[in-house]
Amino acid sequence: MKEESLNLRHGPSPGWKRLRFTVAYCGTPWKGWQSQEGGGGIQDEMNAAIRKAMRIETGVQGSGRTDAGVHALAQVAHGDVPENIGLSGESWMHALNACLPLTIRVTKAEEVHPQFHARFDAIGKVYRYRIWRPRMLSPFEADRAWHLYGPLDVEALRWCCEKLVGTHNFIRLSANRGDMPEVERRTLPEKTTRTIYRAEVRECGEVLELEFEGDGFLYKMVRLIVGSMIHVARGREPREWFASLLNDSMGKQSNQTAPACGLYLVSVVYPE
Repeated sequence: MKEESLNLRHGPSPGWKRLRFTVAYCGTPWKGWQSQEGGGGIQDEMNAAIRKAMRIETGVQGSGRTDAGVHALAQVAHGDVPENIGLSGESWMHALNACLPLTIRVTKAEEVHPQFHARFDAIGKVYRYRIWRPRMLSPFEADRAWHLYGPLDVEALRWCCEKLVGTHNFIRLSANRGDMPEVERRTLPEKTTRTIYRAEVRECGEVLELEFEGDGFLYKMVRLIVGSMIHVARGREPREWFASLLNDSMGKQSNQTAPACGLYLVSVVYPE
């Protein structure tokens, strides 16, 4: 267990219990998952919904952050509530949805072990990126996919996916969140190394989907991976350039960041 999790992990206060929430949201109107000064984060809306529904204060903790404009099919969070609130999981779900904006839905609520932690217990995540290929963008895909019209080498995308699978230092395919100087970040490969278990390309009618499963993802990592893959598939860089982003940690970072609108957090993986 990471030292950080040992310092931050703690169970509910006496007389309280822990609930686990699965949350879906359209990220378009929000500033990402993380609570923001002045509001606008999905975390803010979850805390406000619990306050409104139950007249209690709690701090919902998520499995991780998503950027502004990024969507989620199954974000996971936990929060502590008084034991004397005897609602079932289904009742919690309906109570919170009655108080949440329509772009945020709790799809499941359940009582869990008091030591469960949405972030520190997660062992992996699955992300999906959607690309709309036709010349005219469907009005129903606005802010739901990256509109990318023109020649695209799908086989090059599949080649890049093959290269992604495995353990790599993603320093050149991630962004600095600002918690340390970039010079220092580049000397700490243990903080920027991740394992990708699966990377797939799927052609689903008008939509091209890229899906990635890994043990964790760095800040803007998926968007930089997708943007860099597309750069190759458009013929603007050779395949070897993408391989070098994974194999040579000393080179320049990629600046090819795919738009947030096409990215979806599909699921968070926990031990059985």
